[in-house]
Amino acid sequence: MQNLIFTNEVKAAIERLEHDGAHNITVWIADVNTARLLSPAPPHLITIGDGDENKTLETVTRVWDEMERMGVTRHSLVINLGGGMVTDLGGWAAATFKRGVRFINVPTTLLGAVDAAVGGKTGINYGGLKNEIGAFAPASDVIISTCFFDTLPLQEMKSGFAEVLKHAMLSDHDEFLRLLDHDFSAPINHDDLLERLRRSVQVKVDIVARDPNEQGERKALNLGHTVGHAFESLAMKRGKPVPHGYAVAWGLVTEAVLSHLLLKFPSEDVHRLGNFVRDNYRDFPFNCDDYDDLLALMRHDKKSRDGEITCTLLTVIGDYRIDQTVTPDDVTAALDILRDQLGV
Repeated sequence: MQNLIFTNEVKAAIERLEHDGAHNITVWIADVNTARLLSPAPPHLITIGDGDENKTLETVTRVWDEMERMGVTRHSLVINLGGGMVTDLGGWAAATFKRGVRFINVPTTLLGAVDAAVGGKTGINYGGLKNEIGAFAPASDVIISTCFFDTLPLQEMKSGFAEVLKHAMLSDHDEFLRLLDHDFSAPINHDDLLERLRRSVQVKVDIVARDPNEQGERKALNLGHTVGHAFESLAMKRGKPVPHGYAVAWGLVTEAVLSHLLLKFPSEDVHRLGNFVRDNYRDFPFNCDDYDDLLALMRHDKKSRDGEITCTLLTVIGDYRIDQTVTPDDVTAALDILRDQLGV
């Protein structure tokens, strides 16, 4: 079980965890932007490119080469400082080097804090598909802080917020409604946000504790992601990547529509969600000519099986159904409704 630390005293928390074990070397992995926060720079720092396009086997190979050069052993410690790309890639690099080096995640984005850094999924993109190669390998500790968020672009905050919204849809209708009233233009209240993160992350932690290797219930956390990953992969193939959370937001609306069509999920909540996404997430330029590509990407998604498309769907907010098979006709109908709702 991962040790979760919610604090804005990040430096003290890291120093305490460093001293918890007899580590011969502490290696930091950070993207080029986050590395600038480290002053003075630590002696063993591996810097990687920023953005999901760098979440590749080539990058991991370079990280392994650097770890080898630095003399990293099983008694070393890796600290992944950055967004979800860094914690995904750095976690997999640490988990596979010498068959496993202890690592700590320090997410610096809202998306990383609420999603990628927690739960033990690590990996890279491969063959144009999201997170195609990886492993379940939880960080020993995760330090979650809002102190990094003041300088985040609004786009990054919105991207992470989509995962917070997903957790509310899996658990609590009242929280779902509160989130739909969120004003992105308001200044960050760090105490309130840290508490909201604590509640949101706990939804994921509870599910992962019951199903750490995604054999059953953990698939609930894929809500919005079968369709969302297809949008994300299509954008990557076009050479115009979109933020993960934006793709998830569009996926949440599509899968809410599917939930309504197949499980009678309340139409009023579909409209509430669709209006929020329309108002706060930019349009993804797609049309019916893209449906075949999107369907093919959904069939190749790790969550699907035997060429069928499977999703997590809802009967109501807080009541989820995993492994729901949807037909191409179901999906195209939902995509039509999504386009109407978002005005694309």
